[in-house]
Amino acid sequence: MSVDVEMLATEVGGPVLLPGSRGYDEERAGFQTGFRHRPAVVVGATRAEDVRAAVRFAAERRLPVAVQSTGHGIVTALNGEGVLITTRRMRAVTVDTEAGTVSTEAGVLWGEVIEQAAPHGLAPVNGSAPHIGVVGYLLGGGVGLLGRRTGYASDHVRALDIVTADGVPRHVTADSYPDLFWALRGGGGNFGAVTAVETALVPVTRLYGGGLHFAADSPVDLLRAYQEWTLPLPEELTSSIGLMTCPTSPHFPEPLRGRYVAHVRIAFTGSAEAGERLVAPLRALGPRLVDTVREMPYTEAGTIYQDPRVPHTYFGGNVLLRELDPATLRTVVDLAGPHAAVPCVVDIRHLGGAFARRPTDPGAVGGRDAAYMLRVMTSGTTAPSTAARPVHQRLYDALKQWTIGRSPNSIYNDGGPVSQEQVRGLFAAEDFERLRRVKRQYDPHNLFRFTHNIEPAGGN
Repeated sequence: MSVDVEMLATEVGGPVLLPGSRGYDEERAGFQTGFRHRPAVVVGATRAEDVRAAVRFAAERRLPVAVQSTGHGIVTALNGEGVLITTRRMRAVTVDTEAGTVSTEAGVLWGEVIEQAAPHGLAPVNGSAPHIGVVGYLLGGGVGLLGRRTGYASDHVRALDIVTADGVPRHVTADSYPDLFWALRGGGGNFGAVTAVETALVPVTRLYGGGLHFAADSPVDLLRAYQEWTLPLPEELTSSIGLMTCPTSPHFPEPLRGRYVAHVRIAFTGSAEAGERLVAPLRALGPRLVDTVREMPYTEAGTIYQDPRVPHTYFGGNVLLRELDPATLRTVVDLAGPHAAVPCVVDIRHLGGAFARRPTDPGAVGGRDAAYMLRVMTSGTTAPSTAARPVHQRLYDALKQWTIGRSPNSIYNDGGPVSQEQVRGLFAAEDFERLRRVKRQYDPHNLFRFTHNIEPAGGN
């Protein structure tokens, strides 16, 4: 170990590891197994001071920095260079019942927040997977489980603690650093290493929700029926539909194994009786292979989507659509359905409602006018073939006339590292230029570039 790294190790409470050293591979591993960070140095942070020491070490040497909690959303991986800061040991959660907020350190998962907020009759504005990290989800905007009622998760952020590229810790609020506060809520990990975040909770204790699985022998008909069903829905109901060929793995219920299925997910905060009436048209579409829709405590909300918990390889992307044209659904199925050139998972999420309303102090989230988000993913136990990338791109091209943007939360190395032009498409034009100015102020040398990178204004 070099003298410089040895000195860093004396300042950090967690491990400081070099390639080839014991524990290095385990420390850099994450949920995404297809591509992983391979840093020159990995720092296992246990506290904010560790993060500050690691950033200062990198800044003094102009080394790039990446931050990883669970490793779900790696966009571009460090490859033999730079410093990786892992935050999984930073797990403190504090609920303030009087303020109706929760403070979480950088390694906290949404499931931990749900469990600690529930005894107080409160819930976070989380996504579908409780094993996702809080910070990365919030920095990308956060398309939440109840988003048609609550809006984007980042709109509920009240404060962030961050170490910027100069190694300075900052407590960021709308008053203390207004431009940085705006940029962090939707602009991703471009501006520093977040060590903690405070966000508002909502008074939710139960749901009427779950999933309806259908045999998708006629997927176009199911998609059209779903699209028509969503049109008159109240904001209290947030839903999505997914299409995929289920593996034969025991992780899937027996009726689904090996079949091409449609999975409609429901999250409704109204009464169970009202929920039954709203869901009845879907149940009338035909026999269900599995039907888990029921009254449930919010602590069981993570069962609705049944998101995979086993680390695996995947890549994909999304488009935000101003409308879901029924005529294009045939194209979606032709390009990414059961007979596609490569296996695809198609996921359509109903937006609108509170997603479309701009709060008094909005962040940098783009595409608020979208009515739906369409995601496509390809996964496997080994690196997906590059043959899948043109399949995804043909789907995006077919939807271009309805596309108004993309969500940073659901872009997973789709076609390789994200280009600056692709990043530009995540934001409104004026917002992108403002983000570049904030980047120039807080990270002029672009050390935090292993994300959906926003290059500093005035840079190359």
